[in-house]
Amino acid sequence: MARTAAFDRNTAAYESWFERHPRAYAAELRAVGDALPRNGRLLEVGVGSGRFAVPLGIRLGVEPSSAMGALARRRGVRVVRGVAEALPFGAGTFDGVVLVTTICFVDDPLRTMVEARRVLRPGGVLVIGFVDAASPLGLAYRRRAARSNFYREATFYTCDDLVALLERAGFRAPTVRQTLFDGDPERRRADAVLPGRGRGAFLVLRAVPRRDDRRTGSARLSDRPGRARRAGRCRTGA
Repeated sequence: MARTAAFDRNTAAYESWFERHPRAYAAELRAVGDALPRNGRLLEVGVGSGRFAVPLGIRLGVEPSSAMGALARRRGVRVVRGVAEALPFGAGTFDGVVLVTTICFVDDPLRTMVEARRVLRPGGVLVIGFVDAASPLGLAYRRRAARSNFYREATFYTCDDLVALLERAGFRAPTVRQTLFDGDPERRRADAVLPGRGRGAFLVLRAVPRRDDRRTGSARLSDRPGRARRAGRCRTGA
């Protein structure tokens, strides 16, 4: 069962993050937007309240939280109730699948990536935005996880963790962009978006499926990685 209670109870607290951290929010939007396909049909998995889908022009999302999904619908997003590990769409449906601050809540990140690959059209793109567990900001969130309404439900990943899972799921090595530097998302020039990794707290991976083996991911689903949570939101600073 999807773990949505924290998001159903604390939607106002989740929404307030965007009002309190406009520079960080804008930087994350730029980093994700740079990675999206310029044309085609897009899906956001873990669409939450639509804070990324709407400005990025994504009209369709999957979300397990009824309260968050209701907010997204009011913002004009078509929301389908569901989880990342079992997307309710046929194979080859989308040109891009987007997960923004969601991967740390899915129950099975490998199956999530395999499902994303299944619903992508040839040449489609998977975009994953997340807080790097190895960054100072990620380490700070992990330290206070037990006291947070949201973090106690999260499993944070490093860039290497997710790159390895993408490989197992049948994707090529992703390109990486980074933002939120110096551990303070509101500092001047801390909101630049740069290629690479190792300095920014918020990373965006852009991956395309390999063409050589369409069955790689499904063949390895029985070898599940460690604990995580179902589709939801891993909002920085909430």
